[in-house]
Amino acid sequence: MMQTQMTAVLADIGGTNTRVALGSGPEIDEASVRRYRNADWPGIGAVLRDYLSETGVRVQAACVAMAGPVRDGAGRLTNLDWEVNRDILHEATGADTLAVLNDLQAQGHALGHIDAANLTGILPGQPASPQSARLVIGIGTGMNAAPVYRLGDRTLVPPAEAGHATLALRTDEEMRLFSYISQKHDSVGVEHFLSGRGFERIYNWLCVEDGEPEADMPPAEIMTALERGEPRAARAVTMFSRLMGRVCGDLALITLPFGGIYLIGGVARHFGPYLLDNGFRDGFREKGRFSTFMDQFPVHLVTDDFAALTGCACHLTEQLQNQA
Repeated sequence: MMQTQMTAVLADIGGTNTRVALGSGPEIDEASVRRYRNADWPGIGAVLRDYLSETGVRVQAACVAMAGPVRDGAGRLTNLDWEVNRDILHEATGADTLAVLNDLQAQGHALGHIDAANLTGILPGQPASPQSARLVIGIGTGMNAAPVYRLGDRTLVPPAEAGHATLALRTDEEMRLFSYISQKHDSVGVEHFLSGRGFERIYNWLCVEDGEPEADMPPAEIMTALERGEPRAARAVTMFSRLMGRVCGDLALITLPFGGIYLIGGVARHFGPYLLDNGFRDGFREKGRFSTFMDQFPVHLVTDDFAALTGCACHLTEQLQNQA
């Protein structure tokens, strides 16, 4: 019978940095986590070879989560000229059990294995079966979402590229925002609004609406202005939160995640304290006669930095169990 618990090397490739760790079963060794600056390396193979050389560990499995679309176990990063596939992983690690996931897929596989201390409740929702569908929504440098399904003892997380879908707009104000962004970008999609750069665009548009030049302030400075009590920053946060709520609500109606919606990503985390007070709930519930229906979906903010690595470990464990 095949082993269902092996030593594995796990990697979470972001646009700027890659985190690598060792895992055994569904657990990662947090003390083994090492960060690599992507610009210093030619590809994930070189990173993994360096990590395993430094640690001196021989692994039997490898799983990589990457910020970009994955098809048939292969992909190329959206914001980095790195190719990732099983052949590269095998050559770098010598492992025979291999997997390549989109980063949202990895986050989905981590659900159920994240400590409660790393979950912040945004909306309470209602209790549901452990087999209920769940939904991971990432808002950071870009935006994406992935449904999470449990079928028996297996977790299925289909990949998606939700950030490139078209945002539903309702008000004249929102149409003016769309027109402003469309003048600067082609094929405007959800992540043109819901991302770090999207938050900047909303603030710059409000400057123009107020008859002033664009401020070109990074998100951190806008949040600092909010803390100083600047009204325009507060308006930007309210609009961003309402649009985030609407998109989350639309995705909830598509996937019916009675098991909960899990928000991840740096931007989502920075907005966490403001999501209840600045329109998120209203945007989430603005579904006409389905408004009360939306109260069934719990919404959580994930604050676990290593959730994608945990998801890689969990996915490998399930993969091994189903090969046994």
